Amino acid sequence: MEGEIVNKVAQSSLVEFNLEKYYDQSSRVQLDIKDQLFNGLVLREKDFRAYIKDQDWSKYEGKNVAVYCSEDAIVPTWAYMLLTTVLEPYARTVVFGDLTHLENHLFQEALRRVDLNEYQDAKVIIKGCGHFPVPEYAFVEITRLLRPVVSSLMYGEACSAVPLYKRPKVKS
Repeated sequence: MEGEIVNKVAQSSLVEFNLEKYYDQSSRVQLDIKDQLFNGLVLREKDFRAYIKDQDWSKYEGKNVAVYCSEDAIVPTWAYMLLTTVLEPYARTVVFGDLTHLENHLFQEALRRVDLNEYQDAKVIIKGCGHFPVPEYAFVEITRLLRPVVSSLMYGEACSAVPLYKRPKVKS
């Protein structure tokens, strides 16, 4: 048929990698221990153990939890460890740090399960825009993982991709 519109993007050999597919949609919670500090400066063991004992940790059931202290205070390492022991039976994930650290950790865990063999010698485009907030960490990490196996790597959409990497041709 004359004048038929041909979708060259659909016919191309590009493989799209969508990081949103790896976005963990479960709840995220920050647990800031600043309110447990004595005079806002130091964490006291006896008081902290009482706080730990008095809490209903089941409210963190199935949630991803970031534990940290937003104050510049003296917080011994064991405090975060103790907190983890009571959260771990309920929480889906527990990490040290704020929500940014948590988000990066969730993507790191998800991207660890990517079968890189599926992308061997492929022309891959990493999708840029989407509905979920994908951190820059995830884009850097998937680039690091894919670069050694793909023939080329791009970012964006097929109609306006930014070239990132192209494997050099081997001269015979």
